[in-house]
Amino acid sequence: MKKSVTMTLQWTAVALFLYGEIAVNLILCLPFISAKRWRLVFSWRIWNWLSPYWNKCFFTMIMVLIVLFLDAVREVQKYSGPEPMQDAKVNPNVYDHVHMKLFRAQRNLYISGFSLFLWLIMRRVVTLLNQVAVTLESSAGLQVQMDSAIKAARQHQEDNRMLKQALLDDEKSMSAKNQQLKLEVEKLAAQLKAAEEAMRKSHAEVEAMKRQAKGLAQEYDRLLREHHQLQNLQGPEDKKDQ
Repeated sequence: MKKSVTMTLQWTAVALFLYGEIAVNLILCLPFISAKRWRLVFSWRIWNWLSPYWNKCFFTMIMVLIVLFLDAVREVQKYSGPEPMQDAKVNPNVYDHVHMKLFRAQRNLYISGFSLFLWLIMRRVVTLLNQVAVTLESSAGLQVQMDSAIKAARQHQEDNRMLKQALLDDEKSMSAKNQQLKLEVEKLAAQLKAAEEAMRKSHAEVEAMKRQAKGLAQEYDRLLREHHQLQNLQGPEDKKDQ
């Protein structure tokens, strides 16, 4: 009787543990609680204080649940074997007792199996929530960097556009200045050509004046010689008259 009570308390504790696992897994899977909030919950100081003992507790519970699961498997095989069934066929009272034991063994098998399964699932869910939260934080940081890069790229594009516009304006200004300089050069060339033509005409006039002056000098010399000749001729005639 004492053994039966002890076993009942043991499997009652396992059943309560299973109900607690179901409740915790349901809470962890609630859609309106984000992974970031769970990360904030997991970052409480109490978890930092329990973290050195968490792995030991986790593996200890796995070992306990595995032992209970194997014990339940053994009980199921024990009460579903041929010998208890033969005894149950012989004695009707034993039949009910064997089936009750088999039912309890199967119940314990399911309880321990699901407890072990949900314990592993809960550990995995907590790990995935942390990873999702870290991934979201990293993606948020990457999004900020990407937005900064896009903003910088747009700024560079705007700077390049302004630089191209400034270059086009400078090119237009230089083209206008070149056109103006070209017109001034053409004007100066025309003025230089006109000055050369005027200088050529001036040289021609100077040459003509030189030739005219030379002719006048020659004519003057001729007249001067004739004048001397006339004076020489008048001289003897004046002497004869005296």
